[in-house]
Parts: sequence; C-alpha cells; structure tokens
Amino acid sequence: MAKETSPTKIEAHGFNFHYGTKQALFDITLSIPDRKVTAFIGPSGCGKSTFLRSINRMNDLIDGTRVDGHMTVDGTDVYDKEVDVVTLRRRIGMVFQKSIPFPKSIYENITYGLTLNERVSKAELDVVVEKSLRKSALWEEVKDRLHNSALSLSGGQQQRLCIARAVAINPEILLMDEPCSALDPISTGKVEELIAELKDSYTIVLVTHNMQQAGRVSDLTGFFLMGSLIEFDRTRTIFTSPSKKETEDYITGRFG
Repeated sequence: MAKETSPTKIEAHGFNFHYGTKQALFDITLSIPDRKVTAFIGPSGCGKSTFLRSINRMNDLIDGTRVDGHMTVDGTDVYDKEVDVVTLRRRIGMVFQKSIPFPKSIYENITYGLTLNERVSKAELDVVVEKSLRKSALWEEVKDRLHNSALSLSGGQQQRLCIARAVAINPEILLMDEPCSALDPISTGKVEELIAELKDSYTIVLVTHNMQQAGRVSDLTGFFLMGSLIEFDRTRTIFTSPSKKETEDYITGRFG
C-alpha cells in the first residue's frame, strides 16, 4: 500500500456501492494524498468510474443506488446526512469523458457556476474568466473571442474549457473521468501538461484506460478489477514491480 508524506485529502474505508441489487464496489479502502495526481486503471466495467463518482456523490443522480462504509474528504464523511451535496460538489470539480460545453459563449461557460447562487460583479467575473482560462492553458487561444459560442472550439479546446469551467468555482479537488479518451494525440498532450501544472493547486483523481497516460501524469495508481481495488501504490511501483499477479497480468497485456 502506498505511503505518502502529503496529508490525506480523500479516504475510503470499507466502501461498498450497489446499483439496486447489483454490487459494483467491494470493500474499497485507500487514502488519496493532497495535491498529487492519483490514477485509477483497469478493464471496462471494473468499478473505477463508479468509485470516482462516489467521491462527489454524482452517483446519487441514479435511482436505486446504495452505499455503505465510509468516504471522507478532509475527515468528513461525504455521505453523512448533514453534508450539503451542492456545497460538496463546489469543493469537488468534475471533468467528464466527453467534453460538453454549454450552448453559450466561452465567457458564459466559465461564469455559469459562479452566477447561479450569488450576484458577482462584471469586473470580478472578468478576473475569474481570465484566471481560469490561463489555468487551463486556453487564454491565448480564445482571449479575442470570449463571446463566441463555445461550440465553435475544437474538441481539445472544448475539453480544456470544461477544465476551466471546473476550476472557476475554486474547488479543492478535480475528478477527471477519462478526459482524453475522445481527443487526438496533440490535444491529449496539452491536457496532460495541464494536469501536471494543476496538481500544484488541486488534488487530482483521474480515471484512464490509457496505461501510458497513467504512467506519465500520476504520482499514485490504483488497479481495479471486478469491483475490487487489487493494488494501490506509487505509480512507478505499480508499473515496474507490482505485488499482485493480477496487476502484473493487466500491465503486461495478458488480459484487459
């Protein structure tokens, strides 16, 4: 099991997840350190995305789901009845596999989450838009067309816009569910460079089917198989000297 000097940000202990009568996660226990990149790998349907979406309770949107065990962020159980889910999701931004900009301008995409529940001045919004687009390495490409439709951007630009939208509300954690799976190699490279820069400010948890990507961008890697966490350790250890045969078989392409 991985040992890290960074403080723990997210912790699961004996965490189980059910879709109705089907159990999707079995007794997951791990600690994710602050301001590191943690990647989850494993074959399709192994539970890695389900686990990712459990962290900010996105699975609550699916009828009939049930959890037991504990999932904590900064020591607070996110499934406690006292937890406000809206506030939780402001602390935990999410970037999905398919980039889905709102059918609004680039500027409005960034400011949408900020203006939902409070009045924010135009000057403040301008600052947030520039800051967020700079953080997502998109500012120089779009600064002269902020009021054009976000749908006019390329696929790679749209995904970086979705990252900018996620960081605009100033979260502490960024969850990324296969953020590069629909992108070309050049756009993928830009997003990977961005992840490396963002980890100075955020705890990043990444689900990827691309093992090379996990090796390039993550500090720690967890290998999921059939709803169980088989192994979790420093990325270098997982890829060079895994302790479990199932991990080695997956890494070396014997299955998956």
